[in-house]
Amino acid sequence: MSRRDRLSGNEAVAEALRQINPDVMAAFPITPSTEIPQYFSKLVADGLVDSEFIPVESEHSAMSAVIGAEAAGARSVTATSSAGMALMWEELYLAASNRLPCVLTLVNRALSGPININCDHSDSMGARDSGWIQIYAENNQEVYDNLVMAYRIGEHKDVRLPVMICQDGFITSHAVENINLLEDKDVKVFVGEYEPENYLLNPECPMALGPYSVTNYYFEAKRAQAEAMKHAKNVILEIADKYAKISGRQYGLFEEYKMDDAEEAVVIIGSAAGTTKDAADELRAQGKKVGLIKIRVFRPFPAEEIAEALKNVKAVALMDRTESFNNCCGPLGAEVSAALYRAKADCLTVNYVYGLGGRDVKVEDMKNIYNELEKIAESGEVTEPYRYMGVRE
Repeated sequence: MSRRDRLSGNEAVAEALRQINPDVMAAFPITPSTEIPQYFSKLVADGLVDSEFIPVESEHSAMSAVIGAEAAGARSVTATSSAGMALMWEELYLAASNRLPCVLTLVNRALSGPININCDHSDSMGARDSGWIQIYAENNQEVYDNLVMAYRIGEHKDVRLPVMICQDGFITSHAVENINLLEDKDVKVFVGEYEPENYLLNPECPMALGPYSVTNYYFEAKRAQAEAMKHAKNVILEIADKYAKISGRQYGLFEEYKMDDAEEAVVIIGSAAGTTKDAADELRAQGKKVGLIKIRVFRPFPAEEIAEALKNVKAVALMDRTESFNNCCGPLGAEVSAALYRAKADCLTVNYVYGLGGRDVKVEDMKNIYNELEKIAESGEVTEPYRYMGVRE
């Protein structure tokens, strides 16, 4: 059973958290994620959840409190954006290396400077190697669904890693859409109770968490972390299958849109995927064989699966909503290019930086990308592999 509602992305997060009823939320406000702790603190005040809400003096303290709560055996969550997450940087690595399956609801926003409060992916992509699972949403429905699945993924015995649920600032966080919500009892049963194997407040098993790790142990700890991230791929798919049975919505590591016979394709993350689908639809109506791959899970990165999905494509655009300042490629561009290289794929690739600081992405922009790909496929060469879309030169 489900019920229909109209919610912003931030409201969808708060509604999912109400149904999950985590033990602890610690948060410090920062635009555009401020509404999440605002809504949740009201739920706490109104007695609609049993959670402990901890107001703190900074985002560093927010993640520190979440780490402490999770280590003590409490299911914990926080929310932030942009510079707020940058202030958490040290703590992100601690949460992951200590194998604490807390959840961070990240509302993607450009990192300063110059100061900007609108969407790009520079915050989450900067943390892509911190050891967190990263799951991105195209729309408000996916924001809700991803969060409901998050704890089941992170707390799985083969994973035990923190999970970052990402959505685009203002574009989804503040825009209102119709979405389908599960009944409270269904979410409660699906998420279940948190039963950590080891935790600090367990009197039967005294333990230390985060001790100094000398050379003899550090490398093995990191190898174990990497193995957990590898396991996360199958766990994410397993949980998605179970979620589909109660929601009717099936999720994978990425979404293939009109890819069966595509000759030109775009690989993209987040809300701009919806715009790209509209562009693909228009070009398909004109007889163009175009398609789209929308990345949902960026960590762990589904390299082999993406290479397989692109094996028959002649030219592909890799779209990065962040700048890596290496004059070569962005994060998504690097990951997909490496995947194609390992698979010995012969499709031509071009990497675009787009949408920085909330710059609009229009249907016409994406149609132009497909048109450029068609020219590349016809010529058989890429003269400018790293490009910018929609910038005034």
